[in-house]
Amino acid sequence: MADLLPPLDVLAIGPHRDDVELTCAGTLLRAAAQGHRTGVLDLTQGEMGTRGSAELRAEEAAAAARVLGLATRENLGLPDSGIQNTDATRAALVQVLRRLRPAVVIAPSPVGRHPDHRLASELVRDACFLAGIVKFAPALPAHRPRKVVFSLAYREDHVKPTFVVDVTDVFERKLDAIRCYGSQFDGLTQAGEVMPNGEPLYDIVRHQAAHYGSLIRVRYGEPFLTLETMRVDDVTTLQVSTF
Repeated sequence: MADLLPPLDVLAIGPHRDDVELTCAGTLLRAAAQGHRTGVLDLTQGEMGTRGSAELRAEEAAAAARVLGLATRENLGLPDSGIQNTDATRAALVQVLRRLRPAVVIAPSPVGRHPDHRLASELVRDACFLAGIVKFAPALPAHRPRKVVFSLAYREDHVKPTFVVDVTDVFERKLDAIRCYGSQFDGLTQAGEVMPNGEPLYDIVRHQAAHYGSLIRVRYGEPFLTLETMRVDDVTTLQVSTF
């Protein structure tokens, strides 16, 4: 119990170092600016990456964590390009969830081009549920996150976002965090779920964020999916005008 840190408000989990920066860095920056404790858990060290090395990506991830103002950033050490949803990986992730005790978990999209992305999404959702079962891997007290949301950035082929976060005020800092991964992104036109259109990758990130922002009538946005219906208490406060 003495090793437990203060609970996190938001924990973003990504398969590889840099996935969180590409998909939901703006949301983490906004949450931190609002006084929330934020963190990132990278599931692998990215050792299978074509460019750079796991050691270099660790340095880049640390630099990005400083830009994002994270309370913590950890790595689960699962094999890159070999993530599986098994008893062992669920138990390992459950221990991290119980130690960090996040209220909200941001998971990868349920659909992904890279097998690690798709399997990580399933693994995260299952582990969040199992973390609340007292007798499952009972090394630490049970803790189940209140909410799991899925980042849909760069994925528009399967479902409409449940909501979009306005990241206009922090978008340039999101790009600063992404640029920390120069070994992965400098000079490229494609990475992860970001499909090429001939432009530099950084420009595609900007234009995609502008598209999602346009859905809620702001300059830049990040899209998310929930598997449960969102609740509204006062319809007169609903944002985004119809006309």
